[in-house]
Amino acid sequence: MNTNLRNLALAALATGATLAADSRETVLDRKVYIEDGIAELPAVPPLCDTLKLDKRRVQVGDCSLYCETEGSGPALVLINGGPGGTHHGFHPHFGRAAEFATVVYYDQRGCGQSDYARGTGYTVDQAVDDLDHLREALKLERWVVVGWSYGGVLAQTYTVKYPERVAGLALAGSSEDAMRLALEPSRQYGFISAAEQKKIAEVQRQPGLSMAQSVFNAHLNGDWKRQNFYRPSREELARGALYGWKHAPGFRSSIGRDLARIDLRGLFQGCPIPVLLMEGSYDLTWGADKPGKLAACFPGSRLVMFERAAHAPFADEPEKFFATLREFMQALPAKTAGVEKWREQIAARQAEKRNSPEHLVESSGWGRKSAAKIAARYEADWLNQVTDRSAFLKLGFALYDAKRYEDALAVFQKMEQVVTGQAGVALVWQGHMLDLLGRREEAIAAYKKASVLSFGAQHSQFRLLVTGDYAKQRLQTPFTRVENKDND
Repeated sequence: MNTNLRNLALAALATGATLAADSRETVLDRKVYIEDGIAELPAVPPLCDTLKLDKRRVQVGDCSLYCETEGSGPALVLINGGPGGTHHGFHPHFGRAAEFATVVYYDQRGCGQSDYARGTGYTVDQAVDDLDHLREALKLERWVVVGWSYGGVLAQTYTVKYPERVAGLALAGSSEDAMRLALEPSRQYGFISAAEQKKIAEVQRQPGLSMAQSVFNAHLNGDWKRQNFYRPSREELARGALYGWKHAPGFRSSIGRDLARIDLRGLFQGCPIPVLLMEGSYDLTWGADKPGKLAACFPGSRLVMFERAAHAPFADEPEKFFATLREFMQALPAKTAGVEKWREQIAARQAEKRNSPEHLVESSGWGRKSAAKIAARYEADWLNQVTDRSAFLKLGFALYDAKRYEDALAVFQKMEQVVTGQAGVALVWQGHMLDLLGRREEAIAAYKKASVLSFGAQHSQFRLLVTGDYAKQRLQTPFTRVENKDND
């Protein structure tokens, strides 16, 4: 089942894990390393070339997906992160899972070695349908779905749409986007020194660098700390830059827009499918409150924390991770009872949501046409029904587009009160509305409160980057209206 090369790779991985606590640098060490100039990107082959894998292309409608399989036993499919990542981040770690499962690796449509075919447009629903077509092509009746990072959204959405095909749902460092959680701010820059952040910014501004060169050099100069517990080797960083991040033009922006309409809140109530959540204590992508709040969205799930792990617990604590995954899979029932009843509950909840103001807002776009529709239907009592960050922003922006500045101000004031970690953005937009209403002293007070906070938000439709420094600029110069550049 396993080749000598794969065994050697896994042995090296295990040795590194054993020595890690004594010899490998971790994010907790807070060591500062700045590379002189721009480093050359090492020429390293993808790990796929060194492993014995069944490699093929699978046709899923109008698109051909790149796929690899290894191992034997019950099937599990790995859904990588991003949006825009590839399957490479799972190598060689999931070779351990091949000892107790048939492991399916694949690249999503528009990513890695799969076709860059837009189909109906790069969306979560299309990616979910592609995944089920892959299952059919591989002649698998059911499988365990493992979602990592953004892949967790696809895994959750797939489970809701095709529950009869899911034997178990495992989420590793999963995105919480679909659950619209109010979380503490990200910790991802808390361990990167000012000198490293300055160097990273210089790298990202350097003209003439490919994406791989830019990613490699940024991580070499401290950016690795955002999502890694142990400092990766230069070769590991090079592999990640060369093969782990590859996608079609427009893929990320298209998926990003589509994510705003994915709302799975409450849908896992009564879910009969076993759910396992695995989280690194030092996954700095989110605040420390994320694991518990995400677990609460999956009643009856099991949450396992990895104390010396970051965004990829399968890489940082492989022994514990794969023992946990093996135990989870071995305990799965041969057939899951109650799936049809749960499907009916999902349909009822989705129908209820479709009639809510929040759904109207969240299912709309960010451009001028959508803004006009939202503003035309807006009623003041919507403020008591909206809870999500993106819904508040979209609603406030729609009223701003319609020049209803008093109503927009009320939205941003409510957003400051309700949405955790978004006070800075809400305060800046309060200042904007107050400036446009001619209430300059009140606007300055809002900007002052925002200027001492750490935050950042890109509002591409207005071509605005809103940060604490931006708030300081508005203390000197009042905001003047900018128009929505997007038409939907």
